[in-house]
Amino acid sequence: MNKSFIAVSVLASLLLGSAQALTPIKIASLSPLSGGQSDAGVQIKNGGQLAVKEYQPQFKKLGFDLTLLALDDQADPATGTAAARKAAADKSVLALMGTLNSGVALPASAAIKDTHLAWVSPANTANEITDRGFKNVNRIVARVDAQGPVGADFVTDKLKAKKVYMLNDKTAYGEVLANAVEKLLKDKGTQIVGSEGTEEKSDFSAIIQKIKLTKPDVVYFSGMYNQVGIFAKQLREKGLKMPIMGGDGYDSNDLLSIAGSGTHDIYFTATAAPADVLPAAKSLGALYQKTFKRSIQGFGIFGYDATKVALQGILDAIKANGGKLPSRVQVESAVRNVKAIGLISGNAQFNSIGDRTESKLYIRKAEGDKFTLEGVVTVKAKK
Repeated sequence: MNKSFIAVSVLASLLLGSAQALTPIKIASLSPLSGGQSDAGVQIKNGGQLAVKEYQPQFKKLGFDLTLLALDDQADPATGTAAARKAAADKSVLALMGTLNSGVALPASAAIKDTHLAWVSPANTANEITDRGFKNVNRIVARVDAQGPVGADFVTDKLKAKKVYMLNDKTAYGEVLANAVEKLLKDKGTQIVGSEGTEEKSDFSAIIQKIKLTKPDVVYFSGMYNQVGIFAKQLREKGLKMPIMGGDGYDSNDLLSIAGSGTHDIYFTATAAPADVLPAAKSLGALYQKTFKRSIQGFGIFGYDATKVALQGILDAIKANGGKLPSRVQVESAVRNVKAIGLISGNAQFNSIGDRTESKLYIRKAEGDKFTLEGVVTVKAKK
């Protein structure tokens, strides 16, 4: 037999053996990668992908092959729950990063609670996410009970509204935030001239007629950008120019294109920081642009940060386990107790129920073809 052939065969065997020696570890991302909310969902996944790539060399040195398992929840609770179960069924998945929608996160996280799969959310704000006391569920953004007061104060103190028309998208996210803001506005003496939920996505003429008749100073619409953008466009086309206010569901560049000429006096409280207010985001933004040929947005940054939190927790668990593959229970505990550093949004750790001990809310305005920053509020977890 040819000696060169033997040498090549031996080298190939050694390389194959080396590759096989790496133990697989996966982190799953769960967000809408298709459908009307995919702009934000893809940002979350892409941010996670960059974090995984950054940490792959570190894991490889420890004998682990780190990869991302990207799952599409389509912003649908049933689809998201099925995807979460798929992630939990894969024993090499040690953490899950997601979701965009609280309405997806609530049933999906409940379905896999007993698997002890560590969960770090980059976006979910519903109070119930952490109030249920699940040991595996954490988030790096402010809760609704923090976002509500900031939004209500802006409506009364900055927009000087005396009369407000309340709308929500009838989801776990939209209803809870709208109810919180409505209660706070009433406590301030603000008149609520209308309050309703709607799943309408294309024709808001009936609702706009009610708004026209009640003449509110502000419309507070708690929903997602793909729905609110259409509403804003149609409202402006009817000649109604009062400010529109909402929550972090507006946080997508697609809001500007969907609302089009109706992008006027639209305000929202954002849980994810815009890239231009975080100095550390500059290099990540350049890498994001180079990798994905598009600009990074707030949810891309927080997808990156949430993934880094999960990965640092896994590394802590590996260290505590003597360099060996940790169990999900060990990772679950390590993530809850992590002291994450090097995040774009600042260092992070969680309280006893999985809320970030300190976070920020960003008040932003959509006008024409751009967003501007109206204010920043620091929020501290209560528990």
